[in-house]
Amino acid sequence: MSEYRKGPVLLRGRNVPESSTSGRLLGDQHTPDWLHEDPWRVLRIQSEFIEGFGALAEIGPAITVFGSARSKPGAPDYVQGERIGGMLVDRGYAVLTGGGPGIMEAANKGASDAGGVSVGLGIELPHEQGVNEYVNLGINFRYFFARKTMFVKYAQGFIALPGGFGTMDELFEALTLVQTRTIQRFPIALVGHAYWDGLIDWLRDTMATDGKIAETDLDLLFVTDSEEEAVAHVTEDLSVAID
Repeated sequence: MSEYRKGPVLLRGRNVPESSTSGRLLGDQHTPDWLHEDPWRVLRIQSEFIEGFGALAEIGPAITVFGSARSKPGAPDYVQGERIGGMLVDRGYAVLTGGGPGIMEAANKGASDAGGVSVGLGIELPHEQGVNEYVNLGINFRYFFARKTMFVKYAQGFIALPGGFGTMDELFEALTLVQTRTIQRFPIALVGHAYWDGLIDWLRDTMATDGKIAETDLDLLFVTDSEEEAVAHVTEDLSVAID
């Protein structure tokens, strides 16, 4: 039986909705009912920030790991995620992920197996619910923007393994925050030359060449095939700080 988590509420069977809370917030408003509903939404959004801040305030230094929810256990990138999660814990860091399956699960598993803090920040989606079994501190969010704030606020850097639109969304949000000096130090490591080099080439040969970004903006991204180098970059390398 399908199930759906709507904040603290568990829905199953015919009670499972066809749209998410974020979708309804951002959808077209055909009637003036939103005038009465949106003030209540603001209170719900406020509560998500309060709960997130309260739950994560004492996790200590942390690194956020992103990657595809579609990677299967035993796949090369899943194994990399697992190793990275363990390495981060060995260096004294908590591991934050989106809490879902695939590479997120792998990083949480590595962190959990290493005896560390394994955090999963889940999101209410029609096709992806709850947090994986390796999360030992989990929060479910209704709203993407509240969840995305937690990924940056409580992490000292990002490691991105191969992923889809969600991974790209978080990656470029972090890049924008660093480029605009909204956050001062936030190292970002991309694991897998075969996956990421095409993107880096496009950023350099198209974006930078056309003057849409500075050539030095590419220095904000560190690409490697080595899990050890990725972990070292986000936990030790201070060269990406913006003076």
